[in-house]
Amino acid sequence: MGPQILLAEHLTKRFGSFVAVDRVDFSLHEGEVVGIVGPNGAGKTTFFNLVTGYHTPDEGRVLFLGQDVTRASPRRRVELGLVRTFQLASTFDALPVVDNLILALFSRLHSGSDVRRLLATPRRRYYDDPRVQDALEQFHLSARRDRVVRHLSLGEKRRLEIAMAVLSNPRVLMLDEPLAGLSELEIHQVMDVLRSQVGRRSLVVVEHKVSHLLGFVQRLMVMHEGRVIAEGSPEECLKDPEVRRSYWRVGAESA
Repeated sequence: MGPQILLAEHLTKRFGSFVAVDRVDFSLHEGEVVGIVGPNGAGKTTFFNLVTGYHTPDEGRVLFLGQDVTRASPRRRVELGLVRTFQLASTFDALPVVDNLILALFSRLHSGSDVRRLLATPRRRYYDDPRVQDALEQFHLSARRDRVVRHLSLGEKRRLEIAMAVLSNPRVLMLDEPLAGLSELEIHQVMDVLRSQVGRRSLVVVEHKVSHLLGFVQRLMVMHEGRVIAEGSPEECLKDPEVRRSYWRVGAESA
């Protein structure tokens, strides 16, 4: 395992009297693959938002590459190499697949450009860029190269969003429920492209169903009601009495 790359300490987020994330600690090492699981409402996405800058914590801090980024903007974190995807695919649906990839590449090359400048940039000279061609092939999108994104299947759109994130060359890629709403075939296809990223960057995957992460992640963090109730290898977490009681509603006496 490589050096520590990301550290969250005592992260807490309240919405009124509701504590969505309750003093959560988390660390990630270079090249590590970690899954965050838990039932709906466990605080997984809120935790993601705290780490990636879409929420500001009420308590705690976030360190990335040794730098305190607790108050840094999402864009600044992307510039540093901390990139995320969302539950709902974030793409330019009125543009072809290849243009989406070009815009992702352009954003990486011209950090700080706003969306209007991105959309106004002449994209034709990037059509044959080897980085774009590699993304089309690596994420199995070559046959959809010129298709307008709104006409893609959900699984194809999810692969495109991951490809766009990877084109920003992140040190850490955080994926928020990338398998949500997909068919079994689409799940296998998305997992295939995620496996292709193992060893190239650190991965953190939020998922509702732990079964999809078995054999893929090296470590699990299980959340329930805003707290971490277990952390360790998938095998250890699946056997944990608190996980069985809170996540699967199985009595601890049967653990």
